[in-house]
Amino acid sequence: MTRLYLVDDHQLMREGLRSLLEAKGYAVVGESADPTEALADLLRLRPEVVLLDLNLAGRSGFELLAELQRRHLPTRCVVLTMSAQPRQVAEAMRLGASGYVLKGSAGSDLIAAIDAAARGKKHLGAEVADLALQVFMQPANDDPLSALSPRERQIILMVVNGRSSAQIGAELHLSPKTVATYRSRLMAKLQVSDVAGLVRLAVRYRLIDGEDQGAVLRGRRATDVME
Repeated sequence: MTRLYLVDDHQLMREGLRSLLEAKGYAVVGESADPTEALADLLRLRPEVVLLDLNLAGRSGFELLAELQRRHLPTRCVVLTMSAQPRQVAEAMRLGASGYVLKGSAGSDLIAAIDAAARGKKHLGAEVADLALQVFMQPANDDPLSALSPRERQIILMVVNGRSSAQIGAELHLSPKTVATYRSRLMAKLQVSDVAGLVRLAVRYRLIDGEDQGAVLRGRRATDVME
């Protein structure tokens, strides 16, 4: 019996998934709406597969994907999200996701992705595969984010989602000074002068949705006062 963990910020979505998956014979061993809490649970529970949304109420599922990759955890990840952005599909697969399923897809597509992940295989539906191909067909030098390390990508995601250096340091077990050094290095590498520039870059290359840009910048003004 495959053991699953659910990460989604909508309780009704988690409840619906739990009902569907348990009816299919899977064991749902835990759930969370928060990447930090989810990581602690994954380290403790060690499920075979985690189902992960990318948009988590001001946080990003990419944070958790990057941490799973950095720690070389055996848990496989299937992204289950509304986001049909080509670069987000490619980024998720680059960070080690075993599958990518759009919410609204047939339940059989999700089941196929879970079963493939449990066997150590990859699964993309036809629609998602076409999205990923759009990015992989483009020259790598078109995307300045491709030069970042996994840790740098993790930190840029947390910065543009409004996390302060102190918050990032606490979640990643780094000192605020180390986080600030990472942030400065990121800005120099990407040739931007402030966090607003990082946010615009993240929107342009689909690390966050454009509709989130205003909210992120308002949040950053508040955290900048505290840093």
